[in-house]
This record gives sequence, C-alpha cells and structure tokens, in this order.
Amino acid sequence: MIVEPIIELRNIGKEYEDGFVALKDVNLEIESGKIYSLLGPSGSGKTTILQIIGGFSKPTTGSVLFEGKDIRSVDASKRQINTVFQNYGIFPHLDVYDNIAFGLVVRKLPKAEIDAAVKDALKMVRLEGFSDRDPAELSGGQRQRVAIARAIVTKPKVLLLDEPLSALDKRLRKDMQYELRELQKRLGITFIFVTHDQEEALAMSDEIFVLNDGQVLQSGTPVDIYDEPINHFVAEFIGDSNIVPGKMIADYQVEFVNRLFECADAGMRPNERVEVVLRPEDLDITTVEQGKIVVKVETQLFLGDHYEILGVDVDDNEWLIHSTNPTEEGKEVGLFFEPEDIHVMRFGESEEDFDARLEGYEEDDE
Repeated sequence: MIVEPIIELRNIGKEYEDGFVALKDVNLEIESGKIYSLLGPSGSGKTTILQIIGGFSKPTTGSVLFEGKDIRSVDASKRQINTVFQNYGIFPHLDVYDNIAFGLVVRKLPKAEIDAAVKDALKMVRLEGFSDRDPAELSGGQRQRVAIARAIVTKPKVLLLDEPLSALDKRLRKDMQYELRELQKRLGITFIFVTHDQEEALAMSDEIFVLNDGQVLQSGTPVDIYDEPINHFVAEFIGDSNIVPGKMIADYQVEFVNRLFECADAGMRPNERVEVVLRPEDLDITTVEQGKIVVKVETQLFLGDHYEILGVDVDDNEWLIHSTNPTEEGKEVGLFFEPEDIHVMRFGESEEDFDARLEGYEEDDE
C-alpha cells in the first residue's frame, strides 16, 4: 500500500538578498500521523524549512505540496498548519483562556463552541484550572503547554515545533518529551520538530532528517540513523563515535588499525577506502589477551549511569569507551566487539586527507 505524503518539498532552494544560500535542492516527504525531527547544527537550514512549510518564508526555487497541492501562494493563516515557536509567542496581556481562544475568536466561531474547544485543549495539555492565570504566573513548562494548546485548539493537520524545549531545564525537558509524544499519539496529527539536540531527536522521532549546510544528508528512523550513519558528519553528529580509516578488503572483511576484522557490511569494491565506526557503548573492556584492540587508559570520568573512558592504541588513535564498570588510568586493557558492532562507511574526504591519516598504518606494514 502506497502512503501519500501529507507534505512534500520538491527541489527546494532558498537564497536571501545578501546572497546567503540557506537551502540547496532539498527534497523530503512527510507522512501523516508521525513525529519528524529536522536535526542539525545552527545554520544547517532546519528552521528555514519549518518557516517555508508554515508559510512564513517563500522558497526561491522548488515546490511545497500539502496533500498534493502546491501551497506556496497560500497565506500562513490559511494553511492547516500551526506553529509552536521557540519563545512560545504567548500574549502577555491575555490570560490563559484568551490566549488559547485567540485563533478561534479570529475565526468568529460561536462563543459556546470556543468555550468547549478551549476546555478540551486545556484538558489535553493538563492545565485544567489554569484558565484565569496570567502568563507571568506560569512556569516555563506551563507556558509551553499554553502555546501548544493554542496551536492544537484549531485542529490543524500538522504542528510545527521550533525548538520548543530549548528554554527548559534538563529534567523538565525530559518530562515534556514524554508529554509531547503522548499528546501526538492522542491527537493523531503530524508533528515536525526542529532541534539541534541529538538525544531529543532520537527519543522523540519516528523519522529524522539530518541536515548540514542547507542539505538533507540522511533520513530514516532513529535506529537507522544511529546504527547506519551515511557519512563522517552524521556519524559524529549523532551520538559519540570512534571513527578510523580502513580498507574494505572484501565482503564482510575490513582492515583497520593494521588488522583484518570480520564485519557485517558488503557491496563495496575490493580494497575500497572506507571509514570504520565503532560506538563507545559497543566496546567491552577485557584483558589484553582477549581484546581485539589494545589501548592504554588515559582518562576516566564517572557520569552517573556509566564511566566515560578514553584509551589510546599503539598508533595514537583515541578510543572512547562507555562502560558500567571502572578501570584504572594508566592500565593497558583489551577492547572486544562483535562483527555487527563495526559499521563501514564509504570514505568522504579527499585522497590527500585519507593518505595523511592512513600513512602511519602503511609504514607499519612495511
């Protein structure tokens, strides 16, 4: 069964008057009823995409389709899309009730209908009893809920959220992640979430679009993005990674740190230059004799639920290890990992950069 996207961006480009190119030939599809994250560093283009979808900015090139129809000329107020802004955008002179009711009043709905809708929205965001409060009397989390209630009260088909959790402290941010996921499931509408926080995107999303320099580098489920990064940038941006140069000797055989390892990857050219990714949590500390790689422990930090350990091998490669058990600084230990823990990526740097990084290994082979 083919699922038609509710939103589709086709060959979107955005260039500003000063010549800055914010987006370069962006293509993406958004299905109904899911949570999507636009993830990337500052300046990657994620907020520009949100503004184009919401109707606050027009693309220089390309098409914006909503349920198959081009909406580039449709005013933001006429789209079945609402936005929760980073600063919430709550009117300070209106109480909670009037803030939430604002969009319905503008549409001139009957008072009884407005009252029922506002009460329902307050219940959805768990703010019953707060209707008479002034915004200044609310906590950050409560103000955010008011902004969400105001956005959902008009029953949009898509809700855009522009880094809505960034102003909250860590604990409240975690709580709101759960609440937003639960709210989205109850409403059944599409959420498009802009964030630069990798953990937030992994925790909340059904699918993620990773952006950098105005381009979508990779899209997929959180598991796909984390376990199968497409290039060096994605591997480093999504969680912690150990990345070393290597060669794909043959299917399921990769060479790095002067050794041949069995892996789960195939389909590359024999002896193709690659980059090898090993996540810190996939490295198990063992004895030197049992380790596939031997490192000297340089530093060890206790982070509450795990130890973050930095080790260095004989070729001066640094290895980040996450372990629930402590070790000793200055001690030599072995690192063990399974073939499935090795992820092989096609090499993305210039040949000069690769040669510089590989030179040490080749000298040892001689």
